[in-house]
Amino acid sequence: MTITVDVRPEVEAELARRASMRGRPVEAYVATLLEEAVHLPAAQLPRRTGQEVIDACAKVRGVLTDEEVDTLFRRNPSFARPVDFE
Repeated sequence: MTITVDVRPEVEAELARRASMRGRPVEAYVATLLEEAVHLPAAQLPRRTGQEVIDACAKVRGVLTDEEVDTLFRRNPSFARPVDFE
């Protein structure tokens, strides 16, 4: 269905700004707002397999050495006191 709505320029600008922040076209963003307003679920996203993550990781594989990865992601030591549960 196509609906034409006249809004003030400042409303149009704000809708465009919010849509841009979400990386979506204004029309899709406004359609989502309308769906939420009438409490209908938005169209479901396609089921993902995780291939996007695998592909993204493949692009950076080998950029850091194992030691550099260990340094970046090592756990910070805890300064908390030990807890006795007995």
